[in-house]
Amino acid sequence: MTRLPGTLAVLMLDQQAAIEVALACQAFGSPPRNHPGDWYELRMCGERGAGEPVPLRSGFDHFGPAGPFELRATHGLDDLVSADTVVVPGSGDVHGDPPALVLAALRAAHARGARLVSLCSGSFVLAAAGLLDGRTATCHWEHAPVLAGRFPAVRVDANILYTHDPDVLTSAGLMAGIDLCLHLIREDLGTAAANAVARRMIVPPHRSGGQAQYMESPMSVPHTGSALGEVLDWAMARLDQPIGVGGIAARAGVSVRTLIRRFQAELGTTPSRWLLTQRLGRARELLESTGLPVGLVAERSGLGTAPNLRAHFAREFGVSPTGYRRDYNPAPALR
Repeated sequence: MTRLPGTLAVLMLDQQAAIEVALACQAFGSPPRNHPGDWYELRMCGERGAGEPVPLRSGFDHFGPAGPFELRATHGLDDLVSADTVVVPGSGDVHGDPPALVLAALRAAHARGARLVSLCSGSFVLAAAGLLDGRTATCHWEHAPVLAGRFPAVRVDANILYTHDPDVLTSAGLMAGIDLCLHLIREDLGTAAANAVARRMIVPPHRSGGQAQYMESPMSVPHTGSALGEVLDWAMARLDQPIGVGGIAARAGVSVRTLIRRFQAELGTTPSRWLLTQRLGRARELLESTGLPVGLVAERSGLGTAPNLRAHFAREFGVSPTGYRRDYNPAPALR
């Protein structure tokens, strides 16, 4: 069942990334061509009121001087409180809180029944207002540890693209913000409207998988002077071979139990988990940089067979190896 779009307020804060403010305007600012019926009434709400300039950043950094962009608010915080939907683009500072007046306005909007939506690090703003306590929330994967550390009452999930509680929704970074905007349009006005906006923005109307497929996978580094360093190098050079935890322990000259203790103490993980992570990383490298068939990628990364590789990719990244390659290496695979 669709709902009328109503009024939609975009919260404008100093130092936000200009592209995320623009993203919300692009998605909700005007209806797609030939759209029948109502559309959103857009309000650009600034802390200092209508007509006041808001400095924005040209990039995603959360430190240093503001960028060269400046927008003028069309409305103030009172208009945000009375809106049906409030969109909060990325915060300008993930280490500090917005002004108290802003947080109070968000709490008041939620109390009167508004739907609150954060894009990327905008979840920090909702969390500072106490509106994410006890909820699952997400943000850009780079900021997820900071969000979890600053707001322990929030269940941070760095893998998903967006959350969709009926009254509070959060998204990961940039493209996931578009995903969430399209999700809202789909809920409010139906699939046809969402698809039309997606075509106008030249993006898919829905993406599969989660953030894990976009995260970097650095190798854990042991403490300086640790004997594990040589063992890890040895294992990395043999990922395509049938080495297991027993083989790593034998190379280190210790029992499996001792090896597990050392991995936990120095790397914060288990040998088996470390080995799987490195093999998946190798598979990702091969999918991104070669046209090798999926079966050969599985062999060369030590994951054995194509079905095994697919199972691991589905579980870890929420996407198939073929789908991953399609995004990162569109050249045709070898036959």
